[in-house]
Amino acid sequence: MRARRNLIVFAKQPRIGRVKSRLARDIGRVAAWRFYRAQLSGLLRRLGRDPRWRCWLAVTPDAAVRCHRWPLGWRVLPQGQGDLGTRMLRVFDRMPMGPTLLIGSDIPEIRTCHIDDGFRLLQRHEAVLGPAGDGGYWLIGLRRDAQPQRLDLTRVRWSGPHALADTRQAMSGLSVGLAAELEDIDTGADFARWQERQRKNR
Repeated sequence: MRARRNLIVFAKQPRIGRVKSRLARDIGRVAAWRFYRAQLSGLLRRLGRDPRWRCWLAVTPDAAVRCHRWPLGWRVLPQGQGDLGTRMLRVFDRMPMGPTLLIGSDIPEIRTCHIDDGFRLLQRHEAVLGPAGDGGYWLIGLRRDAQPQRLDLTRVRWSGPHALADTRQAMSGLSVGLAAELEDIDTGADFARWQERQRKNR
């Protein structure tokens, strides 16, 4: 029997002043919160309806597992403490065996086709990364056939232009596939470019 696919979304509880801090410096706390809340809701709605994968929502702060109303169909678990790499690997280790993808929650253009492509890449590779235009990445995945691959992400320089390169270095012993490049929204300039793309696609 083929192992089930696992999709993890990393998310913050959508509270004013607690999300998108860099974006908030450019467009204001309330506007940044509205953006994040809308994007998270839309993302979970789009991806949670697809029966091709099990849906996991890893949230911070940990208390948000109980004190926030999350959408039905998502298994909610805490991220725990530590830097981003520590938290990601902790959640990977908690997953049932099988191909597993982990994505962020601030990439408006993620669609089910991007997730399916990530899982297809894991049929040919041991790991997958989805680059973002700023040097980071929006997706990380592991095939996890028998035991979770042991990665050391402690040297990754997060929230900067080196995160993707550093993570690829940490995966140097694995076959790594690259998914499509997508844009996360971290600054006012990112937000303006995204709004312009929205206008052109109407």
